[in-house]
Amino acid sequence: MTPADLSRTVLHAVHRAVAENALRAPVPARVRVERTRPGGSGDYACAVALQLAGDAGLPALEVARILRERVAAEPGIGRVEITGPGFLSFTLDAPGDSDRAVLDAVREQGSAYGHGGALRDEALRFHHAREVRAAVTADAVRRLVVSQGARVRISCEEAGEAGETEWGLLGVTVDAYGTPPVTSPADPSAPLIPVRPVPAGATARELLERLGPDATRWGLLRPASHDRAPLGDELLVQGEANPLFLVRYAYARTRALTRGAAALGFTPAIDAAPYESSARPLLDLLADHPRVLLTAARHRAPDRVARQLEAVAHAFFDFHDSCPPLPSGDEKPSAAHRSRLALAEAAGTVLAGGLSLLGISAPAHL
Repeated sequence: MTPADLSRTVLHAVHRAVAENALRAPVPARVRVERTRPGGSGDYACAVALQLAGDAGLPALEVARILRERVAAEPGIGRVEITGPGFLSFTLDAPGDSDRAVLDAVREQGSAYGHGGALRDEALRFHHAREVRAAVTADAVRRLVVSQGARVRISCEEAGEAGETEWGLLGVTVDAYGTPPVTSPADPSAPLIPVRPVPAGATARELLERLGPDATRWGLLRPASHDRAPLGDELLVQGEANPLFLVRYAYARTRALTRGAAALGFTPAIDAAPYESSARPLLDLLADHPRVLLTAARHRAPDRVARQLEAVAHAFFDFHDSCPPLPSGDEKPSAAHRSRLALAEAAGTVLAGGLSLLGISAPAHL
């Protein structure tokens, strides 16, 4: 984290404190941070609490405590102390520590990286019309909220012979048919939640015959539910202009890199070397992945996951092109190659896990 990054982080904490009504003071245009003087505490110091205390009508020490709560958990910051009359002193993580923590988490959790228990106390009941986009959306929402610990039951307003087999081919399951009561007698805290995206304008059978299950699900889930779902043949185009192909190709490329490294006799190593600046967008997206999944679950918005996967795929290819994980020509594998391979494999893990939550396969070869 650079001094400019730290300044923006502290300023963001001021904005949050004011927005949350924890602090009533005008937000400064910028926050100044300085290197700690010899004998001081931490790497950098900031006097913003003293600056805001008068307008806030609070002691500077109290303002400093309010801001410390909102800065301490930010990536790259190891410790925040309050010194003197209300100075904030920051000790930064060693370069690469937070990156290694993210990559370690991806490696340890695998495709479950980003899953959590934030919704473990929730029992949710979703209800949808007998229409393919509603059914696929409800299924994807189920996968998302279950990944965050919720218990889920899905009902469809009516049963029928036509379309049910095709729903199964799309990975859709329904727990009950008919319209259940708005409030469950067994659990009054679990109201019925309707799932009502803009209809697809085609049946499951028509879409499967034309697009197959993966392209159908992506086409139905990628747009926000209030938008019409484009379901043309562009979903089958084998080119980077097709976001589904881009995401799956990025995953397949990460698997190819692992195979290529094995053939050259080396494996990934997270601690092998610091990352180049071109890796930063990809590292930041991987670090942000758990938040994206939780937000998508809370808002019942699988389209957010699709957009996250597209961003990861673009960042992966930018990183891959500027910092190849495999040596070329007579070049020997180095610590940098091992570290780049670790990042590439982590990107592949996130892509595969995200596609799984959308009910879409991630082939190792394309």
